Amino acid sequence: MVSIFAARKIEGMKKETHPESYRFVVFKDMSNGYSFLSRSCAQTGESVEWEDGKEYPLVKLEISYKSHPFYTGKLQLVDTAGRIDKFKNRYQRHIKPTEATPETTTEPTND
Repeated sequence: MVSIFAARKIEGMKKETHPESYRFVVFKDMSNGYSFLSRSCAQTGESVEWEDGKEYPLVKLEISYKSHPFYTGKLQLVDTAGRIDKFKNRYQRHIKPTEATPETTTEPTND
């Protein structure tokens, strides 16, 4: 009796399931400038010269293992695109200013 796994091993990988456009790409963490070279099929319009003198497509990352709090062990605020300011500016008109309410103080009476 042949198991299901053995049958799959005999068949090999499925054809035409993986993209044909794999190439070397430089990934750059924009929060700290760390870059690494890997293979990917990510589409990008920018390119950069790598350490070996060749030019590769550039994919910009907001966070990588060099800046992620889990891997670094410290909490960092990564705000490369000013996302917090953009959020505040966008929703400023929805935020109602806090109205000054008169404090209800009880003054001691001298009766």
